Amino acid sequence: MIRVCALYRFASFPDPAALREPLLAIAEANGIRGTLLLASEGINGTVAGSTHAIEALLAHIRTLPGCADVDYKDSSAETMPFHRMKVRLKREIVSMGVEGIDPTREVGTYVAGEEWNALIADPDTLLIDTRNDYEVAIGTFDGAVDPGTRSFRDFPDWFRQNRDELMAGKSKVAMFCTGGIRCEKATAFLKAEGVADVFHLDGGILKYLETMPEEKSRWNGECFVFDARVAVGHGLAQGSHGLCHGCRMPVSPEDRASPLYVEGVSCPACHGTRDAERLAAYAERHRQEALAAARGQAHVGARYPSAEDARDEPQPL
Repeated sequence: MIRVCALYRFASFPDPAALREPLLAIAEANGIRGTLLLASEGINGTVAGSTHAIEALLAHIRTLPGCADVDYKDSSAETMPFHRMKVRLKREIVSMGVEGIDPTREVGTYVAGEEWNALIADPDTLLIDTRNDYEVAIGTFDGAVDPGTRSFRDFPDWFRQNRDELMAGKSKVAMFCTGGIRCEKATAFLKAEGVADVFHLDGGILKYLETMPEEKSRWNGECFVFDARVAVGHGLAQGSHGLCHGCRMPVSPEDRASPLYVEGVSCPACHGTRDAERLAAYAERHRQEALAAARGQAHVGARYPSAEDARDEPQPL
């Protein structure tokens, strides 16, 4: 089994560019693949490798300024879920686009799983899913509001435009995301907007699914993850969703049974949106991937959702 480690830490990096090469060198020397993002506000990423390799990388990250207590969450995969190792420099480790938001100064109150169930069952609580629309579509918590955003950068405008309606009759706001990082910024943003009682799920959906017994869970569906597994369920077990290699969106078993689904080419969501030349290119890519798989090799052109594809974060944060 491959150890998949999702990590993040908001910290002050005066010169994030100087941290890039040492991180990349340690990762590559230990056979680690995945994506790490560096910015002046900290580090975020998901990587995969052997347990020994991941421990070596975490040991290095803990030596970075403010990262001694780096937050990370482990899961596993039967095969390597990434094809290469990337360390990228960014303006933000999770892109919100609002100046002055600093989770190291003020964030919402962290709530653990058992207390979370009681909080979101309270009629005075407004529950918001801060993830993107394609993530929400395959699973969310009972009663959660879906902002319908395509990018986390859309979240601030969405909240400002709908605040009065959303907050009507509500005294508390609870928010959640895949692993916690988006909620760090979302709760800091709501605090800056003058919302007093703001809470977020400690460890995100993945920690909840890992630790909450299914019979007590208020989660419905699966959780989208930004690697080759595509989705996980309770106990972080492999989910049933696949990925459309045409539009990079998750596809359910029902989607794959549709006559509009062509493996490696298109799905019901993107059918009819690509020209013949593009579809032919997708079909050829799929053919080459199948040939490589038959030889026991990874196709060099294969790629899965990454931090760059998702625009917001490497999973699960």
